[in-house]
Amino acid sequence: MKLLPVLVAVLAFSATAPAAHASGADCAITAVPVSGPTGPATVSGQLCTPVGANPGSIQLLVHGGTYNRAYWDLPGVPESYSYQRNMAREGRATFAVDRLGAGASTRPPSLPLLISAEARSLHEVVQHLRAGRIGGTAYEKVVTVGHSVGSGIVAAEAATYRDVDGVVLSGITHLPAVPVLALGAALGLQPVFLDDALARLGSDPLYFTTRPGARAGLFYSPDGAEQAVVAADEAAKDQVSVPGMGTVAVFGIVLPTTRGIDVPVFQAVGTDDVLFCGLLAVRDCSNASSLRSQEAPYYGPEAQLETYVLPGAGHSLALHRNAEDYRDATRAWLSAKLGM
Repeated sequence: MKLLPVLVAVLAFSATAPAAHASGADCAITAVPVSGPTGPATVSGQLCTPVGANPGSIQLLVHGGTYNRAYWDLPGVPESYSYQRNMAREGRATFAVDRLGAGASTRPPSLPLLISAEARSLHEVVQHLRAGRIGGTAYEKVVTVGHSVGSGIVAAEAATYRDVDGVVLSGITHLPAVPVLALGAALGLQPVFLDDALARLGSDPLYFTTRPGARAGLFYSPDGAEQAVVAADEAAKDQVSVPGMGTVAVFGIVLPTTRGIDVPVFQAVGTDDVLFCGLLAVRDCSNASSLRSQEAPYYGPEAQLETYVLPGAGHSLALHRNAEDYRDATRAWLSAKLGM
């Protein structure tokens, strides 16, 4: 009788789906417990490691708003677009989470799902990785990798808890193109309960998603992306808490929260990111040197900031035709700065 509570706790703590082998990647879905904004919650994610090996370091991948973990391993497109499987083929482990409110993770009420709650849950995932509770390996080095809103959460987590070895921020600068964001929100977003694809979730009115067809203009460069990828992205879209996104925008992106990061930082954007680059963002993203000179004041010396610009790519740079160049640059930085 005493074994039953233990068994229940173990099953609730880490539920792993059968592994999928593809081109050197061993991937499995795992769920771990975290503190949610209204009580205990669960974060689900996909762990991908090289087949036959599991290195002692890992990248913790955090998606942006209206995305889920599929951003890092998009179904229905060539495997060459998969950040996770590409990294596994190159000998690196990744864990792509569904943030609270998205994917298979707990979906709490939208109002309390603020940046502080998201950063705390991410901190707890970092601790699970270090303790060997995800996949059985106690990772010595953990680097958080964010995209868009996820980058703001990653920055806040690293600055608050100082528990990671490095930070990668993508699809973000500290001065968003506010007019573009405002217009994009007004014309490109709608409550989830009005969306034919996601209304089944039964989400409260402050969970939003993109309107059908809006992702192409918001997230992609017309010349840099395949239509099949944009369509697959549309099919995999998810929801985002509007109050949460607002707090991330202020406290994770605009304010210099990043000055609290005391580990190396790699920041990557696409040259054609209409949300964070260009005249309306007062950000020249034409080359890495210009981007660094504009972003450096938001970081302390410990960050040793390095920047990268992916030519011809829009906001979701990991899903453009030349995304391999972005992954190569990230790998080079990981090797040079962190030996991983």
